[in-house]
Amino acid sequence: MRTILIVDDQPEITELLKLYLEKEGYRVLEAHDGMDAFMLISTEKIDLMLVDLMMPVLDGYQLIKKVRETRQIPIIIISAKNEDNDKILGLGLGADDFIQKPFNPLEVVARVQALLRRSYNYSSEETGTSQESKTRKKTVGDLTLDEATFSIIRKDDVIQLTKIEYKILELLMASPGRVYTKQQIFENVWNDYYMGGEEDNTINVHISKIREKIEELPKKPVYLKTVRGLGYKFEKKST
Repeated sequence: MRTILIVDDQPEITELLKLYLEKEGYRVLEAHDGMDAFMLISTEKIDLMLVDLMMPVLDGYQLIKKVRETRQIPIIIISAKNEDNDKILGLGLGADDFIQKPFNPLEVVARVQALLRRSYNYSSEETGTSQESKTRKKTVGDLTLDEATFSIIRKDDVIQLTKIEYKILELLMASPGRVYTKQQIFENVWNDYYMGGEEDNTINVHISKIREKIEELPKKPVYLKTVRGLGYKFEKKST
């Protein structure tokens, strides 16, 4: 049974979501501020988090940042804050999805199921028992993507990646020089339909975060290149 942690300071919100999620067979835990949530994460096996942004003690932004320092738990933000900057910041800190309040609880359940399905399928592949699956690496120029440690190595520095960052790099580094459109990236990485708009913003944020991790000069990338009007590509070697 999968365990969902709902983090929101409004009891009526947590109770509503708990009702719908338990109906689908999930075990649901509740926390009403970020610090209580972080303590629960230390003692419970959490499979996915639903996180509000505006909370006492430790807000959603701070909670996501602390969680991402040590864990790769799938995170969906549910918030009344709907400015693009709020979404970009939340996704940039490591959240996987963003749902605006007020919401349809059936949509939340569908998003939870989709994200768990993607995370579960990825974890199954990652924990394969063959020696080959444990040792496979992709190297392009000075960068090596390590499938066993969920990281990228740049000049002997090991850099941890989020699941989404990893999957984007895995896609692009598999075919260096090939241009991928945003639609191709979204549908391959998120395994969902591409509608443009919010999906574009989501991809842009993750590309920016990846560049901060792999490029010496993120604003002048030599690996992860933008192909204006088309999409992105990973250069075959640094220049």
